Amino acid sequence: MSAAAAAVPSAARALAISRSITAMRAARKSMPPNATVGFVPTMGALHDGHLSLVKEARSQNDIVVASIFVNPTQFGKGEDLDKYPRQLERDSELLSIMGVDHLFAPEADAMYGKNHVTYVDPTGFDDIAEGRSRPGHFRGVATVVTKLFNIIQPTNAYFGQKDAAQCVLIRRVVEDLNMDLKVCVMDTIREEDGLAMSSRNAYLSPEERRAAPVVYKSLCAAREVFQSKKDAGELPMSASMLSETVSNLLNSEPLVSEVQYASVDNRATFQPLTEVGDEGAVVSVACKVGSGVRLIDNIVL
Repeated sequence: MSAAAAAVPSAARALAISRSITAMRAARKSMPPNATVGFVPTMGALHDGHLSLVKEARSQNDIVVASIFVNPTQFGKGEDLDKYPRQLERDSELLSIMGVDHLFAPEADAMYGKNHVTYVDPTGFDDIAEGRSRPGHFRGVATVVTKLFNIIQPTNAYFGQKDAAQCVLIRRVVEDLNMDLKVCVMDTIREEDGLAMSSRNAYLSPEERRAAPVVYKSLCAAREVFQSKKDAGELPMSASMLSETVSNLLNSEPLVSEVQYASVDNRATFQPLTEVGDEGAVVSVACKVGSGVRLIDNIVL
């Protein structure tokens, strides 16, 4: 059992599970019209990062709905769609313990029928660092989140800061498409050594796992450089100084096999910056460790 689940009183709620859109919509219509509905979308393989979002949703809403759906349209060619961990029974037990009322767990053919042709394509997101590394990823995210919001009709939706660009994207989708809900972004949950919790951490070998905290250490080093410049009154500073700090530390670790990007971006738009002033920035990184496990992380300055 996860630490987050262990900290919750043992009286679990009865978890209703819908495997079809029709069933989920019927469940949503049966909820009291004035009830607040908190929604936590996930791809499963739940860890304490996910469960911290559930805990927040439970504390702020009358009803909590979670979803588990490994969305094929946000995976590119050669990525880990087929091997992404799927453990619905275990995840359902955790959600029940955490007090979730309803789980939506559709199959791919329910979400994307054989004649499906409509996508939400957010302009410009393929041009940011994560988008260049994963072409089409953000179209897949924007599409599935729009679908889920249409089906669940939540009051509040909860996401983790670890996926910083995704959070900016989802806020953009909600505002641009005039959706009546609040996007709540919660702090990244980390292991004791600083590694951001992720379902993909399970791919790491013991040796790779010991090396993986260098990702967060590289971001902390950039934060220290920024803070020293700020304390010395030397802002604005070059964004490249921060990205180079991250890259240099990552490249000093032999088990980091590839640094895909170290990016310094605007906090609100995620567009790249050439210099950073008092308003700060998001420093984000994607790299591969060992045999090719892709890790992402970020820090807000």
